[in-house]
Amino acid sequence: MNDPRKLFIDERLRNICVYCGTVPNTRDHCPSKVLLDVPYPENLPVVEACERCNQSFSLDEQYLACFLECAMCGSTQPEMLRRKGIRRILKEMPHLAAEIQSSMTMSEDGTKVWYPDMDRVTKVLLKLARGHLHYELGVQERDRPDSIEVFPLALMEAEQRKCFECPCPGSLAVWPELGSRAFLRACASGELLGDGWQYVQEGRYRYLVGQSEGNYAHIVIGEYLGCRVVWN
Repeated sequence: MNDPRKLFIDERLRNICVYCGTVPNTRDHCPSKVLLDVPYPENLPVVEACERCNQSFSLDEQYLACFLECAMCGSTQPEMLRRKGIRRILKEMPHLAAEIQSSMTMSEDGTKVWYPDMDRVTKVLLKLARGHLHYELGVQERDRPDSIEVFPLALMEAEQRKCFECPCPGSLAVWPELGSRAFLRACASGELLGDGWQYVQEGRYRYLVGQSEGNYAHIVIGEYLGCRVVWN
């Protein structure tokens, strides 16, 4: 008798670029290693992608990682940053440090205010959301989302933060599709009784995906930046 946990997972997620739907010829870490710290976690999520899509995100992911570190530390000077990988990148790419520095202004009360290139930020976060949905649930979402929200977690009201952290409260609120990774994980560990967040690297990156009146992905980077992407 076939094991229902193994009916679909192996074949249905193969031979398709998660981002554009063409034939893949590379594998892409989702999230990119530039968003994580060394030593990298074992068994990082990996999705299949074509080389064109894979390469097209690299510079924007690098920009987002560097911008976040500079905003969090309040400086573009490498010696003032905490993450070794970002210090190295900005030392090697002073033009990127200058670009980020030019996006900073001072408010009337002397507080530094950072203005990211939201087109680049959104491009990366949308890529990550698609990758997580595909990896966890076998869902293809190549259309534009119905909504994408990006925000520093510290600026959220308490009720907003509660809904973001637990969009489907209650045990067994979301039942993953038979054969998806989320389904297999739940069978192995009873994880459906948890909060649903996948912690790729503690304090650096976590995500949550679900299917409540549509598909959605929540992403947190550095416990600083939050993002919610929704396809109704």
